[in-house]
Amino acid sequence: MLGWREWIALPDWDVAHLKAKVDTGARTSSLHAFDLEWFQRGDAPWVRFEIHPWQRSTADAMVAEAAVVSTRDIKSSSGAIDHRPVVRTNVIIGGVAVDAEVTLTRRDEMGFRMLVGREAVRNRFLVDPGRSYLGGRAPKSVRMKNRGRP
Repeated sequence: MLGWREWIALPDWDVAHLKAKVDTGARTSSLHAFDLEWFQRGDAPWVRFEIHPWQRSTADAMVAEAAVVSTRDIKSSSGAIDHRPVVRTNVIIGGVAVDAEVTLTRRDEMGFRMLVGREAVRNRFLVDPGRSYLGGRAPKSVRMKNRGRP
């Protein structure tokens, strides 16, 4: 069982704690990626990007790389279409490792650095939209850092 917001981990990119919104209205998960840079590794397209794990902060930025598995046109809630790279990564949510497709985009105006879409939770979890952190809370020191407090 998950709530509408959960603490997750992205172990492929050494992100131990990231607050995410569980969004069953979105098919694919989406990560807030800064300074997205495309490059070739062999014959395959790759992306390099920064992950800012704390909400409304650029502190503790981490550089990550991933192979691009596809690109996708995503329509936002405002109707704008964004052409995004799609990567695959492991997401730990509620103590369960999930192999998920994740689109990379700028989410500057959004409250959460990541949305976990329905493909990542389908056939694994039930989502209670009236509850939060049913998969467990991050340690208090992490929660305080996420709020901008040491």
